[in-house]
Amino acid sequence: MTTLTQTAPSSASGGWFTKTEDWLDNKGKGAWITAMVLGFVFFWPVGLALLFYMIWSKRMFSKSCSHKMSRHSGFGATRTTGNSAFDSYKADTLRRLEEEQHNFEAFLERLREAKDKSEFDQFMDERARKSDDAAASDA
Repeated sequence: MTTLTQTAPSSASGGWFTKTEDWLDNKGKGAWITAMVLGFVFFWPVGLALLFYMIWSKRMFSKSCSHKMSRHSGFGATRTTGNSAFDSYKADTLRRLEEEQHNFEAFLERLREAKDKSEFDQFMDERARKSDDAAASDA
């Protein structure tokens, strides 16, 4: 049994601009940047036009740094090394670090709540003082 896979439409029917655009897209962002730099070197309006086109068509920012970092986000924390002693040490250390992080976040939350309560109490004291001063000046 064979399956038919849908591919991108052929650019053979397009003009030279479409063919060039597809060729640069296949080569990647580096090819676009190289074309832009060469455009600036040989005739600066061409380089400027390529720069504006890359920004306008969102080719300049098509692959962000977050995409590259997402591959390395886990640092292989769940993979086993084959050494059971090291794997148990690593699991214990990761568990301890997660517990410390949780405890620190809880401490920060208690600290924020205490600061909020202190600020609120100070506000209420100032408000009561102002109302007492206003009552004393009226009498």
